[in-house]
Amino acid sequence: MSSAATADVASAAARLRALLGDRLHEPGEPGFDTATRLWNAAVDSQPALVAHCLDADEVAAAVRVAARCHLPVSVRSGGHDWAGRALRDGGLVLDLTGLRAVRVDPDRCTVTVAGGASAADLLAAAAPYDLVVPTGVVRDVGMAGLTLAGGYGPLGGRFGLALDNLLGAEVVLADGRRVTADPRHDAELYWALRGGGGNVGVVTELRYRAHRLPAVLAGMIMFALAEAPAVLRGYATLLADAPDELTVMAGFLPGPAGEPVVFVCPFYSGPDLDAGRPWLDRLRALGTPLVDQVDPLPYADALRMFDGGMVDGNHYLLRTRWLPTLADGAVDALVDAARQVTSPFSALALHHFHGAATRVRLGDTAFGLRAEHLLTEIIAAWAPGGEVAPHLAWAERTSEALAPLALPGGYPNLLAPTETERVRLAYGANWARLRRAKRHYDPRDLLTAVPTLPPSEHPE
Repeated sequence: MSSAATADVASAAARLRALLGDRLHEPGEPGFDTATRLWNAAVDSQPALVAHCLDADEVAAAVRVAARCHLPVSVRSGGHDWAGRALRDGGLVLDLTGLRAVRVDPDRCTVTVAGGASAADLLAAAAPYDLVVPTGVVRDVGMAGLTLAGGYGPLGGRFGLALDNLLGAEVVLADGRRVTADPRHDAELYWALRGGGGNVGVVTELRYRAHRLPAVLAGMIMFALAEAPAVLRGYATLLADAPDELTVMAGFLPGPAGEPVVFVCPFYSGPDLDAGRPWLDRLRALGTPLVDQVDPLPYADALRMFDGGMVDGNHYLLRTRWLPTLADGAVDALVDAARQVTSPFSALALHHFHGAATRVRLGDTAFGLRAEHLLTEIIAAWAPGGEVAPHLAWAERTSEALAPLALPGGYPNLLAPTETERVRLAYGANWARLRRAKRHYDPRDLLTAVPTLPPSEHPE
């Protein structure tokens, strides 16, 4: 917080204990370690208190206590932010994992989820109605954290980012007020929520536009590392022709023996799945497939191919770049990185931003890049107890090799907490407006989330 007041942890603990009983967790108590355990075991942040809230009223009361006791606040829902920003050092963590309810309105094609619901929660409830909402590729990720900063995913070409499908939200502001944000109620807050991260309020409920989609044509095609240059160059050519209905991930994953293999992962979401088969033939023809597993599947089932890909409890460090195209230099840098990988758990991923996501006007949401591009994830992963330096060096070296070919900024959900300047560049023309929203809704900088914004007194 920008205030010079000293945090009064003891008073906050007493007030929250009266409110929550044994759902308040303090260091040294049996539930504290569980409440602060994240997907990335490398995170070692030490919050002062964790409040396990079960409804929006409890969230609002906890926020008021934090404000009164000068305690900074962070929010944990899915817990999949690699940098661990869900756990604020010395602060109060609002644990929303108990808010998992999902309501589906099949007639209006909407899905409403509580602030701690995961993609899996949402999709399971919507599946009986053949409805989907755009998600990321990992089902355990919380929908709130995914949506508020963007939400790249396999349906982006046809339906846009997750945030493009957000119709409204229920929000607890930094002063403890509960408000509605949508086009008719507090439109500026609604604008800031869609891309500005969780920095302007604690979202306790999100309402989405849903889409009829009984099945997708999706799966994994893998090739040997030796074929990677040709596969990635062919992938770049195919992307230039791809319709909205086809979104294709690519990159490098660990093979059966831990060696890296190059992959392409198509999701064809058109109404006639047979129309997607010629595109699959083009992908197969990029090389000689080692694995070729593409089938018509319900969308939620197709995402299961990523379950277990990023193992809970490993150590992770991510770097990211936005590439305008997959030029030859970028292909060379990615192939070199795959050949020099320092861990059998590490990976590289390319997410194609195109189609419907590019047709949203830049000023309509806080998200700062609407031109077609590739989001590159450089994922260094290693088992606990291993040496950190080689993996960090590999990730940094790969990021620096891509930097001259990249757009300014980067996806804020993946940027490191220290990359404040890249966060500013990521928002571009929307930066000043987002900063004004932050000062208006959280003038004391009570809330910290993804992306990391500088304190309110920081110059524009």
